[in-house]
Amino acid sequence: MNLTHYLQTDTEKTTILIRFLVGVVFLSEGVQKFMYPGLRGPGRFEGIGIPFPEFSGYMVGGFEIVCGLLVLAGFLTRFASAPLIVIMLVALFTTKLPILLGTGFWGFNLRELEHYGLLSMLHESRNDMAMLIGSIFLWIRGGGYWSVDLKIWGKRD
Repeated sequence: MNLTHYLQTDTEKTTILIRFLVGVVFLSEGVQKFMYPGLRGPGRFEGIGIPFPEFSGYMVGGFEIVCGLLVLAGFLTRFASAPLIVIMLVALFTTKLPILLGTGFWGFNLRELEHYGLLSMLHESRNDMAMLIGSIFLWIRGGGYWSVDLKIWGKRD
């Protein structure tokens, strides 16, 4: 299988809805990591217990901006969604798993909530899960009908 196979996309028109959702959320979150570093970027990463928070916070923010823009344009959609999947898996592991367990672990801190356990974790992870599933969808399907991928590389067989 050649590289073109991974660059091609399906021709579904509704894929733009998922691209818009995923792209806008990641773009805005990435921008906020630079605009509000103490609240959304390195400061938050330090509070969670993520190693090298200054580097990690800005690196994640940069990936969210670049990949969010690529997803919005439908350009290199599959490749752009891969780092977003990793970002969401790390976010779930470092911030939502402690809520499920009711305690911090491996240096990742538990934030104060009224309740802990499964229902609290599911409530707190709703956005993360939506972004993870949306990113996985784009990784599988590609950019869809209104995408740069379709214009350049054509439809996937």
